[in-house]
Amino acid sequence: MSPANSSTWPVTVIEGTPQPEALRDILDLVGAAEDEDGNPPFSEQSLVELKAKAGGPHTVLTLLTHAPEEKSPTEGEDLAGVAVVVLNGSEGVLEIAVHPHYRNEGVGTMLVDKLVAVRGLLGIKAWSHGDHEAAADLAASYGYRAIRELWRMRLVRHAPADTPAAPSSFPTPDGVRLRTFVPHQDEGPWLAANAAAFAHHPEQGAMTPADLQARMEEPWFDPAGFFLAVNDAGDILGFHWTKVHPARTGQAAMGEVYVVGVTPAAQGMGLGRTLTAQGIEYLQNRGLSAIMLYVDADNEPAVALYRKLGFTKWDSDVMYGPVSATS
Repeated sequence: MSPANSSTWPVTVIEGTPQPEALRDILDLVGAAEDEDGNPPFSEQSLVELKAKAGGPHTVLTLLTHAPEEKSPTEGEDLAGVAVVVLNGSEGVLEIAVHPHYRNEGVGTMLVDKLVAVRGLLGIKAWSHGDHEAAADLAASYGYRAIRELWRMRLVRHAPADTPAAPSSFPTPDGVRLRTFVPHQDEGPWLAANAAAFAHHPEQGAMTPADLQARMEEPWFDPAGFFLAVNDAGDILGFHWTKVHPARTGQAAMGEVYVVGVTPAAQGMGLGRTLTAQGIEYLQNRGLSAIMLYVDADNEPAVALYRKLGFTKWDSDVMYGPVSATS
């Protein structure tokens, strides 16, 4: 159901990876939305699937709508909104981005209505990055409710002396050492350790070799900021993969505690604290005064650790699912 002050604009459906021109337009819209909102409208996995050379109808579904000329501040029709569904068999995760110029025009409703028409919502969950009120209203109109909350926490260093505990404050156990990731050597062992560490995590634990390779091809990838805890046999017991976000409009460059994981066999050894502190020290030594991370709001041990290290809640993402959903 579209707002009364809006006519329905044509929606284009793309099955599989968009063509380069369409992809450029999508990424431009994503960038404009992020500049406006201060947080990305799409998860990293959605961007990976949109760029994947081998992406097909079974992996990603994209819906685009362009504003008519009379609505456009420029000549021609501008891309007003995009919806991306990352598919995994009969299930999928939906994300929507609307260009700041075309908000309050019912663009999100147009895109979801088209998705209902071409595929339906069975098995679909949806993310709202930043937990926008408009997204909550849109979700409710389709019978969806909040089923998961993902916090963004941030650590800000206001002066050089304002630092968390050094890695030496959390020494590694006997027989364990820290080293950095070695490309073309550690991919397989790390994927196995990651799957074990995140066996019950809906996204991270399902990372594939193609997912890892796609991230290693991104400009931000730096093995010097990818720390591994290994035993005397060389087995990976834990890891901390850091990331650096470049400066954007109104926001300085920022570090990220990208992924911290400890395998079940190494739980209780304190490796999570040591690895987290090691990554924070690395990012701060690169001159980054702000560091952020994502953590599930109900992961009390992780939230407690991050608070101890100086992180505070900054923002949140909310996943919506059908009212009947139980997870």
